[in-house]
Amino acid sequence: MTASLIPARPAIVTVDDDPSVSRAVARDLRRRYGEHHRIVRAESGEQALEALREMTLRGDEVAVLLADFRMPGMDGLQFLEAAMDLYPVARRVLLTAYADTDAAITAINVVDLDHYLLKPWDPPEEKLYPVLDALLEAWRSSDRRPVCETRVVGHRWSARSNEVRDFLARNQVPYRWYPSDDPEAGRLLAAAGLDGQTLPVVVTPAGETLVAPGDAELAERVGLSTTPAAEFYDLVVIGGGPAGLGAAVYGASEGLRTVLVERTATGGQAGQSSRIENYLGFPDGVSGAQLTDRARRQAVRMGAEVLTARDVVGLDVDGSGRTVHFSDGSAITSHAVVLATGVSYRELAAPGLADLAGRGVYYGSALSQAASCTGDDVYIVGGANSAGQAAVYFARHAKSVTLLVRGASLESSMSHYLVEQIAGIPEIIVRTCTEVVEAAGDGHLERLRLRDRNTGAEEVVDTPWLFVFIGAAPRTDWLDGLVARDRAGFVLAGPDLMTGGARPPGWPLDRDPYLLETSQPGVFVAGDARAESVKRVASAVGDGAMAVSLVHRYLERS
Repeated sequence: MTASLIPARPAIVTVDDDPSVSRAVARDLRRRYGEHHRIVRAESGEQALEALREMTLRGDEVAVLLADFRMPGMDGLQFLEAAMDLYPVARRVLLTAYADTDAAITAINVVDLDHYLLKPWDPPEEKLYPVLDALLEAWRSSDRRPVCETRVVGHRWSARSNEVRDFLARNQVPYRWYPSDDPEAGRLLAAAGLDGQTLPVVVTPAGETLVAPGDAELAERVGLSTTPAAEFYDLVVIGGGPAGLGAAVYGASEGLRTVLVERTATGGQAGQSSRIENYLGFPDGVSGAQLTDRARRQAVRMGAEVLTARDVVGLDVDGSGRTVHFSDGSAITSHAVVLATGVSYRELAAPGLADLAGRGVYYGSALSQAASCTGDDVYIVGGANSAGQAAVYFARHAKSVTLLVRGASLESSMSHYLVEQIAGIPEIIVRTCTEVVEAAGDGHLERLRLRDRNTGAEEVVDTPWLFVFIGAAPRTDWLDGLVARDRAGFVLAGPDLMTGGARPPGWPLDRDPYLLETSQPGVFVAGDARAESVKRVASAVGDGAMAVSLVHRYLERS
């Protein structure tokens, strides 16, 4: 084997802004691990990230990342979070002082920290090497195969291009985005024999080229499960938000053959949240994507099937069977069904907005757009938690974030912790009693017309970004005539079905509906789609768990 073909030794990367400490760490690491590992030293997070990017291009392996917490510009926690995208299986260690142990606890949730070390670590034979030995052994036994990326070529202001990016991101599919004017995009299109007239173009890890694919085709070609393994189940869960994931976890763990069906991506609105800070058990907060991914993996580990990009359009009740119909004409049948379809954000009715949807105007938090907002002025409509969480997240990237609230204050609709957090971020501007009355732009959003609801005064502002979080419309139109709903479309269940103590019309059983049971026996509802539900992640998960216990009761008495 020639020298050029000898694989590089796995690297141990250390970063500390104090040159003397940096040299001391590198010295101790070389003494113990230098024979079999490259020791890479950096004195800033930015410098270390640049080194990691070069190493990924060369195909080098990184076994361990050690970062000091207190560094100017980019602290150790921020570095480790960014480094996860480049080397997701590298073991992560935070170097802290005694006063920074809270930061280490935060890092456990934020970057799945493997260990934290207190400085000084002398003697290294007792405090450093045993930790590194264990981490290196864990790294060697892990799956270190390179991540195969899907590549997407699209136009920045193409609605479908942005939908594809959002679909892949929310389904945890690694991808690389190439704007249509990027030279690499031109090379990819030329290699595929395409002229780029129809975008987006998706190139799968297997080298297959998809031109403007739909969600179902895209899901199938990038390896997501779209086809049910059976025709009959004990439980079908419709909707993959917190309520649906909770039902899938508890249903599968308690022995029910369970399948979860999701139209876009698991997580629902919660999965799009940049940070959830009031969920039990995560004192330092957790992103919606992290929470969703853990719940999905937990459901699968328990034995549940998860189907993606399957749109449910109908539900039939035939004796003891409940048949769920998909938009492609196929169907599956089960003993029981949990409706966890959640809600969607209502659309603004102002002129110009509909034409610019997906081209600067987004409903919900399109987190995949965050990096593109760097240096821009971003506007967000809404006064509840989802809008506030998005404002905090986008403030990390944008020049400014303006929160447009129809009401007189945030306090009446947003959690107190979030109101205080927003007040402490100078990049966020809160404008109350303000509404959007018009949007305009040539091919994409360029400006908004705002109106003060108190004075009627109007103002035109320049911006390429508007994110809308207003109201909640249940996704239940397809249930019309099958289950009872209230005037707003939310599904009625349990006591809400009882009028004057009487059971709902057509109820066939000699018992009252169970707490979360709809007007159709064996069909339950959980989460935000249920009438009078509490619109919080924790309550939705609780609904999902409770629904499964009621499914058991229903099956035992059927």
